[in-house]
Amino acid sequence: MNVGSLSYRALCERLAGPGLRLATGPFVASVRSPLPAVAEGIALLYGDYPLADPAGFADFHLNLRPSGGLRRWLRPQARFDLDGVAPFLPLPADHAFSLFEWALNWCVSSRAHYYLILHAAVVEKNGRAAILPAPSGSGKSTLCAALVCRGWRLLSDELALISTASGELTPLPRPVSLKNASIGLIKEFADDPVFSRPSVDTAKGTIAHLKAPLDSVRRAAETARPGWVIFPRYQPDAAPRLEALASTRAFLRIAENAFNYSLLGGQGFASVARLVDAAPAYDFTYSALDDAVAAFDRLAGEGA
Repeated sequence: MNVGSLSYRALCERLAGPGLRLATGPFVASVRSPLPAVAEGIALLYGDYPLADPAGFADFHLNLRPSGGLRRWLRPQARFDLDGVAPFLPLPADHAFSLFEWALNWCVSSRAHYYLILHAAVVEKNGRAAILPAPSGSGKSTLCAALVCRGWRLLSDELALISTASGELTPLPRPVSLKNASIGLIKEFADDPVFSRPSVDTAKGTIAHLKAPLDSVRRAAETARPGWVIFPRYQPDAAPRLEALASTRAFLRIAENAFNYSLLGGQGFASVARLVDAAPAYDFTYSALDDAVAAFDRLAGEGA
């Protein structure tokens, strides 16, 4: 049974009552919220995702609710708390679905320490995964969305989950977060993309989320082996260019993009070292998405 098997009314009742048990990759989140924006976003973008046993275990218990007092009526706000603790400041109520996405990312990155967790997109083709670590503004999510729209499997837009035991990548396929000009760019690039309602005037500008492909959701239990570590950077009018990185430099940059490298101690060092040994690293500069996808397809073809 998946989220789409519920009527919209039943979905809202679960969210407002006992909670919706949503399975995303290896995690189950119990989500409670009476906010219409949360229900609308989940109905639109999570219809293909499995529903977990309502009486079973949940990794995270998320509650997104309206602020009390005058804020309920004057410039309404949305608040997030996890197990009764509120780690973030409230946001405008119409940003509630974006808040849900950010909150779920925070839950994973701050608690799932049986993985080395990188701030990176991950896509896969021909059995090998391309890991794209990069800060905000680098074009990482735009490139990830373009690759997914051209047949690469989405493992994650934001979080690379690398098993500290096996070194393989665990998928966490969820909607791709795009901002500002990238939203229109992917709408033109993709065939019939499904986007959430935009959140306007956030700290990062306008944010909208692109629905994950059905095939990626269905293959959420299928791990992938690292193929390449590619640090992308958008540069206007630049031809696509791959530049190999020395392993020592790659090690440092991967560690810099890890949420929990220091926390894992020796296990973190060993995990990064194994990744550097398994996957060649590159800097990648790009401008046109078609050219960028062609460059990645050539890599995947060489790997096959």
